[in-house]
Amino acid sequence: MNESGTGTTAKPVEERLRAALAARAHSVGPADLRPLRPPTGPVRSRRVLVRRAVAGVLVLAAVAALVFLSVHREPARPAEPARSPHPPTGTPAPVPRPVNPSTTQPSPSARQP
Repeated sequence: MNESGTGTTAKPVEERLRAALAARAHSVGPADLRPLRPPTGPVRSRRVLVRRAVAGVLVLAAVAALVFLSVHREPARPAEPARSPHPPTGTPAPVPRPVNPSTTQPSPSARQP
């Protein structure tokens, strides 16, 4: 491109481009511009609404956790007394004696030959 003050002549493409940009800049005037419309609707942004929704959900979760922990707790029971791993020692149980086969009598419901 042509730099100002160098004394070199501009190329035809550069001259046409400058002329087109200048014409476009001069074609826009104050009558073509319009002021921005004032904002309509609520001033609150989405961020504020999202923050409030998240805060509400967190509060509900905290309340639900407190209710759950306070309702589902079992009452404190004292620990059962410790038991010995060995069986209790006391009087030994009587040992059964073997029955003599000659003294056994047949039952009345047994078959007789």
